[in-house]
Amino acid sequence: MTPSLRRSRLAAAALLAMMTMAAQAQPQLPAPAEPTSPAPIIEPAAPPATTLAAAAPREEPVRPSAMTAELFYEVLMGELTARSGDPGSGYALVLDAARRSRDPKLFQRAVEIALQARSGDAALAAARAWKDMLPDSRDARRFELQILIALNRISETVEPLRAELAATPPMERPFLMAVIARNYARATDKKLAVSVVEQALVDDLKSPATGGAAWATVGRLRLAAGDAPGALEAARKGYEIDPSADGPALLALELVDPAQPEAEALVKRYLSGAKVLPELRIAYARVLVEGRRYTDATTELASLTQSRPELPEPWLLLGSLQTQARQDAAAEASLKRYIAMADTQADNPEARSRGQAQAFILLAQLAERRKDFVGAEHWLSRIDSTEDLVAAQTRRAALLARQGKLPQARELVRSLPERTEEDKKQKFLAEVQLLRDAKQYQAAYDMLAQASSAKPEDTDLIYDKAMVAEKLNRLDEMERLLRRLIELKPDNQNAYNALGYSLADRKIRLDEARTLIKKAVQLAPEDPFIADSLGWVEFRLGNTDEAMRILEAAYKRRPDPEIGAHLGEVLWAKGQRDRAMSVWKEAYLADADNETLQETLKRLRVKL
Repeated sequence: MTPSLRRSRLAAAALLAMMTMAAQAQPQLPAPAEPTSPAPIIEPAAPPATTLAAAAPREEPVRPSAMTAELFYEVLMGELTARSGDPGSGYALVLDAARRSRDPKLFQRAVEIALQARSGDAALAAARAWKDMLPDSRDARRFELQILIALNRISETVEPLRAELAATPPMERPFLMAVIARNYARATDKKLAVSVVEQALVDDLKSPATGGAAWATVGRLRLAAGDAPGALEAARKGYEIDPSADGPALLALELVDPAQPEAEALVKRYLSGAKVLPELRIAYARVLVEGRRYTDATTELASLTQSRPELPEPWLLLGSLQTQARQDAAAEASLKRYIAMADTQADNPEARSRGQAQAFILLAQLAERRKDFVGAEHWLSRIDSTEDLVAAQTRRAALLARQGKLPQARELVRSLPERTEEDKKQKFLAEVQLLRDAKQYQAAYDMLAQASSAKPEDTDLIYDKAMVAEKLNRLDEMERLLRRLIELKPDNQNAYNALGYSLADRKIRLDEARTLIKKAVQLAPEDPFIADSLGWVEFRLGNTDEAMRILEAAYKRRPDPEIGAHLGEVLWAKGQRDRAMSVWKEAYLADADNETLQETLKRLRVKL
């Protein structure tokens, strides 16, 4: 793909931003609820409300207070002493009163005084005294576990953790295990934490009822210890014990990587089951978007909107992808469906407002494509979220520029608030983009040059400056800047791709061009635009069949007009002119203004 066209890349970046903002606006994967115990690190989350409602409440027997006047005085003196700067003496007085009264609240207070004094050993002594005095107290055991983990005395937690598991009803154990994973991951010796938890969970790991959650717990701790293969093995074992368990699939989702294909295979097996967590399918779609696998992400979300049409969020994410794919009619239908359903999010008005704002911005973009500027402004005017004001105003500026009102557009961008340095940078880049869209390349270059002189190692500025230099036909400077970018950021696939494509498009140093683009493919194997560059360099090298294979696959994944322009030219060269015309017409309908498509048709003297 040509490095001169920033538009496609900006669209992809905008899609990722939309997906991220939509993710912030909507409920995420359910995390275990925070415990209500005074010892929150080990306390499991409460089971579902229906379960609690079904269980008959147990009335605690009313016991007469053991607080005599003497004990009251001792506790009072302990509190006053602790607050007056002598926590050690105050702790001793309160702990003595706790022992004499057997009052759990006083034991808890003694622990708290020790913790406030940063005396872990004293806090542990109080918790253990509490447990010895009241052996059936789960709070005492949880405090002991909490303090042992904080003190990194992990090996001493095996027995109390086993006791806590034994005292936890089966239906609550998955919640408890999620909390265990979260908190043992804080241990300094993470490998020891894995070993201890595996010992404590030895029975749960074998149980069909708890095996999925137990193996997910072990896997998360292995992952925290840097053992990704071990974590994947744990996810696999958990799935084998209970294919419907969410924990192993969630863990596998975190492990999805081209170098570890087994993780994605496990996620897919889970998603093919009858009992699927909708949030997990949405999260998987986001992972696919991050990997630029837009077609696969669209398939997942389309499946979810069919099986669970009452869920608002998938419609918003699907509309985002359809907008990016230029499936404008489908995108508009999805986004309007989301807006109609978003009002059901009465329990989270902030999420509703942000989600609707993203939908309005996308609908404005669709209207703008139709050159319906009044309609675009209508959608933007409905945004009332202050968080999305900058995005809305930036879109308004683009509308003004497209109507020939570039000075007004630039002034609108400049008037946007700057709450952070990032806001300032985004304003600057938005103004540069306005100039580039208006083909004011020298003005854009001058802005970038001035900014780069102040921040010579800002890789975003270097890349944008290189792309504008290419537009000004300063090709030597473009190459110098891209090589500098590769030096500063060796994992920047766009730099390798842009430089390789530039060489291929000019039919120079083609072997080097292919090497550069293959490096970009290695860094982003699922990116259809980089695949487009690889297909193009193969075509320049005379490998027409290989070029057609690569470009057809890329166009199938992402029917982008620029990829279509290249595919059409390869088909034309092979004599498949009817197919070439069909691809070009499809690309023209998607974006008649695409520069690569226009240049290709002009050079080949083709009229559609």
